Amino acid sequence: MRHFDYFVIGGGSGGIASARRAASYGKKVGIAEKKYWGGTCVNFGCVPKKIMWNVASMSESLSHCKHFGFENKGEINFSWNTVKTCRDAYIKRLNKIYKQNLKNAQITFFDEYASFDEYDSLYDKDGYTIKLSDEEGDIHYVTATHVLIASGGKPSLLNVPGEEYTINSDGFFKLKSQPKKVALIGSGYISVELAGVLNSLGTETHMFVRGNMALRKFDSLLKEELDQFMKNQGIKIHPYSIIKKIEKNFESNESTIFLKNGKIHSDFDCIIVAIGRDPEISFNIEKVGIKKLQDTNFIKVDEYQNTSVENIYALGDVCGLIELTPMAIAAGRRLADRLFGGILSAKVSYDNVPTVIFSHPPIATIGLTEDEAISKFGKENIIIYSNVSVNLYYAIFDMNPSDKPKCSMKMICLKPREKVIGLHIIGMGADEMMQGFGVAIKMGATKADMDNCIAIHPTASEEVVTMTPWGLSGSQLP
Repeated sequence: MRHFDYFVIGGGSGGIASARRAASYGKKVGIAEKKYWGGTCVNFGCVPKKIMWNVASMSESLSHCKHFGFENKGEINFSWNTVKTCRDAYIKRLNKIYKQNLKNAQITFFDEYASFDEYDSLYDKDGYTIKLSDEEGDIHYVTATHVLIASGGKPSLLNVPGEEYTINSDGFFKLKSQPKKVALIGSGYISVELAGVLNSLGTETHMFVRGNMALRKFDSLLKEELDQFMKNQGIKIHPYSIIKKIEKNFESNESTIFLKNGKIHSDFDCIIVAIGRDPEISFNIEKVGIKKLQDTNFIKVDEYQNTSVENIYALGDVCGLIELTPMAIAAGRRLADRLFGGILSAKVSYDNVPTVIFSHPPIATIGLTEDEAISKFGKENIIIYSNVSVNLYYAIFDMNPSDKPKCSMKMICLKPREKVIGLHIIGMGADEMMQGFGVAIKMGATKADMDNCIAIHPTASEEVVTMTPWGLSGSQLP
């Protein structure tokens, strides 16, 4: 049997990053991935999602041409197949790059399914035994001193009759043609993003959400503004919708949704279930005694990514902490630094992690929501700054100023020094402006620090450093 110092189960961004960092310290590293190198992000998540967001944004830009003096004299046709072909080719190129990077780092990679051996899973002098199996059913084994679980997640099931007539968010990227009428079931960011793409490209789009609006866990500013944006764009939102069953008419190839409140919605040629993601843990973790979080299937880890079992670690979506690709990459590198680089205190911080939702318009957020801040510190210790402006992009649009799309911001500060503990933005450019502010907030920036940074004009981001009252916050403090 081949032995490795470090073996990674899962070839997503976090697992690959950790493997490469470990190899840079001269360790013998192995990694196994049964399906898609690069994981969800590359194949069914961030990358193809952003490509489709760009496509949808181009459609929006074309509709704005008349406001900038351009005339569309001929009909502009959109080809879903062309985009899919080009997108799929790009993803395949990324898959090859990931494998080439592993080869360059002298990491042994296996296009196989990895699991703990059900008969010999306990740690011994050779470490843990890992069983590897391929599509033909051939099996072989390796051993490893240290094992990282970075197997990611998979779309959650709706668990209602007729679910077989739906697709999930992964299935969206396999669609060979554009739906004419689509139903999105779910209120999270995945559902929001796919709804925005399809609606912008001309698909009649319906969203079915369990509560009164989408993005339940996000700040009130973001979800309320987005709700209005989506309705203005023509997305039909159905609040308080609990799915009872789904039926399909095989003659028309259209499906009908039955809600528990008795309402019926029909004639959908595509239904997408996007209600969340579950951890991928189907590889005998119980054989080695790995504990899960209470009432969930997520693997329990401490701040150093240790599981409940010695020399076995976990990170990324399988832990359910912050399910973001850059978070998994950072955690993977820090883990390898600690295990093999001699940096014994190395760990990743899960505080103040900036993130973006590629809705239309995009959302950027970092830190606590207003409700979270009040709950944690008390309303009397919180001060809120906010701003609403019209992006200069819309300046010459021939429309009522009150109807022009707005960029809305909220800054949440903690008294007395007014340290920024939350920043939430929705509007054009939000996705590109948050990274720099994320650095500042991570360093402990105050409202006064923001004020002291001279604005870049004319931009949307300048509104963050000019919120009223400008230049007075913290001025009375030493």
